[in-house]
Amino acid sequence: MESFALLNATVFVGDGSILEKAVVLVEKGRIVKVSKLDSTTIPAGFSRIDLDGLFLMPGLIDAHLHLTGMRSGDSVKEHLLVPYETLVARAVKDLESLINAGFTTIVDAGGSIAVNLKKAVQEKTIVGPRIVAAGPSLSQTFGHGDAHYLPIDYVDPRTSKFKTPFGSLICDGVDECRKAARYALRCGADFIKIMSTGGVLSEKDRPEQVQFTMEEIQAIVQEARHAGTFVHSHAQGTEGIKNALLAGVKVIAHGIFIDEECCELAKKLDAIVVPTLSIVEHIMRFGKEIGIPEWGLKKSEEVYRAHVENIKLAYQRGVKLATGTDFLGGIKAFRQGDNALEILLFVEKLGMKKEEALVCATKHAAEAAGLSKQVGTIEEGKLADVIVLEKNPLEDVESLLNEKNVVMVMKEGEIVKNLL
Repeated sequence: MESFALLNATVFVGDGSILEKAVVLVEKGRIVKVSKLDSTTIPAGFSRIDLDGLFLMPGLIDAHLHLTGMRSGDSVKEHLLVPYETLVARAVKDLESLINAGFTTIVDAGGSIAVNLKKAVQEKTIVGPRIVAAGPSLSQTFGHGDAHYLPIDYVDPRTSKFKTPFGSLICDGVDECRKAARYALRCGADFIKIMSTGGVLSEKDRPEQVQFTMEEIQAIVQEARHAGTFVHSHAQGTEGIKNALLAGVKVIAHGIFIDEECCELAKKLDAIVVPTLSIVEHIMRFGKEIGIPEWGLKKSEEVYRAHVENIKLAYQRGVKLATGTDFLGGIKAFRQGDNALEILLFVEKLGMKKEEALVCATKHAAEAAGLSKQVGTIEEGKLADVIVLEKNPLEDVESLLNEKNVVMVMKEGEIVKNLL
């Protein structure tokens, strides 16, 4: 494997700090030195890449999305009429779009495609970000993951002969929840995804409604811990957020109705909230045009303002936030590759400083992925997941949405995109 000396860049370390005119040495896929250029001797055998005037930072991370291969908001049509193999082929192209946009790690928060594509990425059969995947999510009967518009025997992959990019393990009671968690791990899950509330894009429930009992969630958390991993919960309503936190869930997704008490719990328990502002933003902008059903549009309109205000409260109270879009794949909306929108929304909607938003997209998102010891910062010993930008996002954060601004992408020390 080639060794590199990345010279003269402005380096965003990932913890908010900046190094001007720095050098980053990469050897055997890892960062071996980060320092001022004038104090560093470049070892023999290192290929020099002069990045004078460019911005170098850790690879971006989307801590909550779904590789579905969908191209519209009409999930019924996509699930029932588009061949599953077509959806997989589209997801492969979505992975290319993500890596070209500077995303070197993604967290797939439930679905059948990513958990099976991650090996193809690992063995370099296809090009894409590192995939951390939940596999099939866990939902109670009549829960957010129980696709209410489908016959129930189509929903659970353990019983269904119908292939869908989503699908949930339907489980009720402590014993069924334990078994479902073990089944998800058997499928190759890197973490367990659960639904502790209803949602916006589930037809017959609501975000405020509590799902799973505390005992059920605790059983799932215990199974995850036994396997050395964690639980990530779809949690939109206040009580469902609180239940998930108290039961030991590490990652709270969405958090629409998070309140002061939940904020204090999240801080005390060192949990991470992934707000996914982007998907609701796109539903509000494009929902009707792309085929989002009327019930989804109506609920989105009802919660949009509260979502932003409550996440702003969480930010102001010091809750650890990470970027995640909940994007599903699409053309006009939810397109994989446009995921830096969440960084922009953290700045525009929450009032974050740009450097804080970048920390949420790197260091915090790595923690939400369970990879904080491996990626997320430019530090000695970590994997060399590095991107180089033509424009400085601390001056123009919107430039992150232009993939042409991403002039180099390095993943584990290998250059996978180079426009220099």
